Amino acid sequence: MKFFADTADTADIKELAETGLLDGVTTNPSLIAKSGRDFMEVTKEICGLTEGPVSAEVVALDHETMMKEAEVLRKIADNVCIKVPLTIDGLKTCKALTSDGTMVNVTLCFSANQALLAAKAGATFVSPFIGRHDDNGFDGMELIRDIRLIYDNYMFETEILAASVRHATHVLESARIGADVATMPPKVIKALANHVLTDKGIEGFMADWAKTGQSILK
Repeated sequence: MKFFADTADTADIKELAETGLLDGVTTNPSLIAKSGRDFMEVTKEICGLTEGPVSAEVVALDHETMMKEAEVLRKIADNVCIKVPLTIDGLKTCKALTSDGTMVNVTLCFSANQALLAAKAGATFVSPFIGRHDDNGFDGMELIRDIRLIYDNYMFETEILAASVRHATHVLESARIGADVATMPPKVIKALANHVLTDKGIEGFMADWAKTGQSILK
């Protein structure tokens, strides 16, 4: 499974990139607003911090303007992935862009039928929002499971990008089902390394080492 950081915080992205765990980045208008920085400036900086796809979202709702915005965005860097909403105009834009060799992330997916449309439109990624799905009384994992089944049935190449990931269990279950990517806040990626027995083991090792009075660094 690929790990994408869902953030516009370049300090967090740089830190994760140095661990070797980062495969890409997703942004959206809300994350850009939270950063308080210029959209084009921060997107360009993020593209320089990872070789993987960096999703940059259009804000227009009609196909013609989406295409104009996409033309500006894809000039930022070669690893820009244009993010479009899962609407008819968004799917039309997806088809036009992917036919031209541009990566496209179709976002705000909340049903398997929507994911089927995204795959037929040639999306590089489809982003089902599992956390928001759960928040509204649905089963986010069942959504991932349905999309995986449909994509495997028809050998679609669109990658399932589990989004709105809230905690480590979301990552685990998505990986079990076979989601291709999970995009999550940096704190969730870091939390995957946490385990109480690991902490206890380190504590024990350090206590025993202290008793030896030795130092590896002379």
